[in-house]
Amino acid sequence: MSELHAFKGFNEDLTCRGFQYVEGETYEQDAPARLCSTGFHAVTSPLDVFSYYPPAGSVYHAVTLDDVDGKREDDSKVAGRRIKVGARLSIPALVKAHIDFVWENVKKDDVPAASNTGYRSAASNTGDYSAASNTGYRSAASNTGNYSAASNTGNYSAASNTGDRSAASNTGDRSAASNTGDYSAASNTGYRSAASNTGDRSAASNTGDYSAASNTGYRSAASNTGNYSAASNTGNYSAASNTGYQSAASNTGYQSAASVEGAESVAIVTGKDSKASGALGCWLVLTERDDDYRIVSVQSVKVDGKKVKAGVFYTLRDGKVVTA
Repeated sequence: MSELHAFKGFNEDLTCRGFQYVEGETYEQDAPARLCSTGFHAVTSPLDVFSYYPPAGSVYHAVTLDDVDGKREDDSKVAGRRIKVGARLSIPALVKAHIDFVWENVKKDDVPAASNTGYRSAASNTGDYSAASNTGYRSAASNTGNYSAASNTGNYSAASNTGDRSAASNTGDRSAASNTGDYSAASNTGYRSAASNTGDRSAASNTGDYSAASNTGYRSAASNTGNYSAASNTGNYSAASNTGYQSAASNTGYQSAASVEGAESVAIVTGKDSKASGALGCWLVLTERDDDYRIVSVQSVKVDGKKVKAGVFYTLRDGKVVTA
């Protein structure tokens, strides 16, 4: 197989299984690639990266593979003899990539698609590989099958998926996108929007002000870039991130991470072995639990740039605030 565009997860230092990578560099091996054995591995479905590198403590990059092994397993993992490491991708970028991936792979030839362009319209699919789309105001698009996609571009709209590996997207104000299936993505770019996932390894992203992104599944990611926003995770190995002013990021799961970059924001972690980071002037709320998950200590610290550095993850250990 020739050149293939894919996605790859790494540790925060851009290592994978002990091998050090550098963004923009190309690496190759002499032997042919063999899936799960030799070569450089990545995934073609963007959110599959969470299966191998959970959001807490990982980074993600677009990659290009050459001389790809044709073998496939349960997910979208692929192996190539040569790899080029492309640009780093944020959680919102992964969400957008996943939505694009789902739309590109919807079987529009043999499965009906429902579409509305008028006001107060509704489009609904109950079969797998379906697509529902609204461009009018106060519209609704819904899918209950797997590999489905629902999209609204009008205001006051709602898009919902209950199948696995689905995508729901809103670009209008005061919209809502929701997924309950695994490997799903929900995205809002309008003001006062909400994106929610309850499935494992899901991602919810908002770029508008006054938005909320919430995940209850494991290894999920919730991200906000608007002001006064909230991102929350209850699953293990999850990540919640805010870049807007006076925002809040919160995690309750095991080994999860919360980070805030906007001024006057708060990052809160209540799960065992969790960590938090913030920009200068932000506050971190850290929780320490014992092996029985009972609370040992809770402390709040301000990112002052001296004792607590900006952009550095901290955790609570033996009652003391230490770098994670």
